[in-house]
Amino acid sequence: MQPQISFILPAKNEEGSIDILYSEIIEVLKKIKKSYEIIIIDDGSTDKTYQKALDLAKKDNNVKIIKLRGNFGKSVGLQIGFSKAQGEIIFTMDVDLQDNPKEIPNFLKKLDEGYDLVSGWKKKRHDPISKTIPSFIVNTLVKMMSGLNIHDVNCGFKAYRRVVIQNLNLYGDLYRFIPVLAHRQNFKVTEIPVEHRARKYGKSKFGWKRFVSGWLDLLTLFFLIRYLRRPGHFFGTLGFSSFFAGFLIGLYIAYLRITTGGIQYRHPLLFLGMLLMIIGVQLISTGLIAELIIHTKSKLDYSSYIEAETN
Repeated sequence: MQPQISFILPAKNEEGSIDILYSEIIEVLKKIKKSYEIIIIDDGSTDKTYQKALDLAKKDNNVKIIKLRGNFGKSVGLQIGFSKAQGEIIFTMDVDLQDNPKEIPNFLKKLDEGYDLVSGWKKKRHDPISKTIPSFIVNTLVKMMSGLNIHDVNCGFKAYRRVVIQNLNLYGDLYRFIPVLAHRQNFKVTEIPVEHRARKYGKSKFGWKRFVSGWLDLLTLFFLIRYLRRPGHFFGTLGFSSFFAGFLIGLYIAYLRITTGGIQYRHPLLFLGMLLMIIGVQLISTGLIAELIIHTKSKLDYSSYIEAETN
């Protein structure tokens, strides 16, 4: 029988939390009386997370385990989970116990109001300032760029209608911006305040590498928001600007040659003009190739990442 709700739980080194989170989810599901499946994605754990997940699957046939061959990141884990989920409503949660399953009915109530994606808002966070300040800055910039008025775009606690996940194509660290990607496809996106609990087990995955990659992904997001369906406009604008600047320099050099009979010490300027024109042609060509790719693109196949899968 097809489950009503699917839970996708990406996990890496969360051996102390996974049993507790499972019990909390089941306790809520018993109250709301919904059929379910729980998909645990082991993203290269080096502790006993995978074994504990297997133990859960042995006692509950609704638990499915997918073990990846290594640590491929949360985007890959989520995309694989989305491809396997069968429920009409899909929840994503972090396994570190900072998300409280008691909020599940509130998400369902918000979806019943007609929304397609409901994201959690950790209004009162139990994170160090080294994490909350960068998060605030990124969320503010995302809000300004996208026009989507939510406070916490990267909260892992989300509820989706099935149609939303069928239209997501995640890679890199774009999972951080899922509400924006859905909003750009005209899905109805909103948020609700959720309880954010302090971490009890394991270690936070946030570090300087993730901080730096976050800013690079923000740049990617800007490109996707403005030029997702027309990359030729982005590269074309840069290309024509570069070519035109080089062309003007060329005209100036030609003017000097005609009026003075030589270009004297203008050779570096001549080379700059030639370089700008060449770069312009290359950028325009890149834009045309990007347009061809857009029209022939297909979702990435992550099947080769999987080492083992239950059920």
